[in-house]
Amino acid sequence: AHDLKRKHIRRETHRVLDGMTLHMLFYNTSLRTRNSFEAGMTQLGGHAHFLQPGAVYTPALKGEEKAYSTERISDVARVLAEMGDAIAIRIYGKPTGWEYGKGDRIVREFAEWSRVPVINMEDDMYHPCQALADVMTMQEKLGHNLQGKKFVMSWAYSSSVAKPLAVPQSAIVSAAMMGMDVTLAHPERLDLDPEILKATESLAKKNGGAFSIIHDMDEAFKDADVVYSKAWTVQPTDGSGIMDEAKAKPIFEANKDWI
Repeated sequence: AHDLKRKHIRRETHRVLDGMTLHMLFYNTSLRTRNSFEAGMTQLGGHAHFLQPGAVYTPALKGEEKAYSTERISDVARVLAEMGDAIAIRIYGKPTGWEYGKGDRIVREFAEWSRVPVINMEDDMYHPCQALADVMTMQEKLGHNLQGKKFVMSWAYSSSVAKPLAVPQSAIVSAAMMGMDVTLAHPERLDLDPEILKATESLAKKNGGAFSIIHDMDEAFKDADVVYSKAWTVQPTDGSGIMDEAKAKPIFEANKDWI
């Protein structure tokens, strides 16, 4: 990625995806992700084909089909795979009814049936492409070896509670993989997925870093090399229910002083 960026800046030819097509399926609106993928495909010599579920038969999991409005993902994935070289998907929040993990299941269902690579452009659990870009940015600013650098992932107030967990979860996992000292800072009752937290702790230990959770913003920010601020909602992650805006809103409003 660093080499391709240098070539782009120098206007050197780097058409490594010459003649290839990426099918992009967005269940959600997007500014940065859509345009970065489209621009990236053009710069690399390929073409990005933008699809909206509402403009075609909406891809659906088995058992959730509706006559004349949806098409089973197993069929959609195979059709797109015959006409392109990769499939990229964004899905979280309202299109999944705020049922945690459903977006991730949909992305994985595409991957199961597609013979070409499937790229996660953000679901309700992960945003891996943004995490990779964030690691690249930190390497450019702090040096290639990030081990031992303090990375703070902090919740931040937003007037909207419709905020998935994908960005902070991917951020702490990727920072732990780089051996950083990861601090997760947030008010009480805004916990992330316990399984993601376990994975982060394990990865940090494996790669020479550390992981801690702190509920005091000032304490968390001490000696930080990186502070990453992002809102996320109060989201059941154990299958016990969906995101409840009425429950989340008071927690947000009680913590307006966070970032």
